[in-house]
Amino acid sequence: MTFNPNAEIRSDNVSAAGRGGGGFSPRGGRGGLKLGGGAGCLLLVVVVIYALLGGNPLDLLGGGSAQQGPAAEGSALESCLTGADANERDDCLVQATVESADSTWGRLAPEAGIDFVESQGVIFEDQVQTGCGAATADVGPFYCPADMTLYVDVSFFDALATQYGADDGQLAKMYVIAHEYGHHVQNLSGEMASADRSQTGPQSDGVRLELQADCYAGVWAHHAANSVDDEGNAMLQPLTEADIDSALSAASAVGDDHIQGDVAGGQVRPETWTHGSSEQRRTWFTTGYEQGTIGACDTFSVDEV
Repeated sequence: MTFNPNAEIRSDNVSAAGRGGGGFSPRGGRGGLKLGGGAGCLLLVVVVIYALLGGNPLDLLGGGSAQQGPAAEGSALESCLTGADANERDDCLVQATVESADSTWGRLAPEAGIDFVESQGVIFEDQVQTGCGAATADVGPFYCPADMTLYVDVSFFDALATQYGADDGQLAKMYVIAHEYGHHVQNLSGEMASADRSQTGPQSDGVRLELQADCYAGVWAHHAANSVDDEGNAMLQPLTEADIDSALSAASAVGDDHIQGDVAGGQVRPETWTHGSSEQRRTWFTTGYEQGTIGACDTFSVDEV
């Protein structure tokens, strides 16, 4: 899936903050996460996936009780102007995907009775201060409900492909952003606050919350080609079968069973799952994509997800 080259992607909601030396490079960011070896690698895998799909990384890093502060103040991504930029640069892709999600959920959420407010997005390098506390690039992309902001270090996209096994397609990257935006929708609807995330396992509320965000990512994909810029121009070209395969490769890559077994080389322990298996993640993304409705994503009303 690619952005229409002439689509307007400038944004008042997405900014850059916390940059270290140097800027972003096209496509690849800064070369992936700083993974170590042995037990340190396993811990970091857990932290990255926990943060990638909605958890506060401070809960795992021992900083959950840290005083919350304001989100980082950032500067506009001045070089991210058109869909052509989004097709070439990962930072611009993040901005454009947030803008597309704003357009899509700005229509769908009110129809479902959700008071809609656009999410903010911050692209950072190395470290960033958020409404949920301080975070480093090692924790990967995450959503902070305290300031309703998606935080992304684009170097994660390299790791998603090279270390977790997703393909390097555009929709695999957009899936990550669309999933985090799904958490924003859950925050607005109250589903995030009402879920009991104290339990783990394939049928736990925590897993159901993550699978619902996957489903919401699929809903966005269903409608993405209809999202428009401020001038009413279509932002994205229609999806192809290869695009969907790309998104499903990302969903598989962040399945708990795949992370525990194939990536970390350990035992697969379903009772510890917090995000769902690769099959569950693929299934719920596909449900959202095929049905295209918020109602199709009610993971809390079904007996098994």
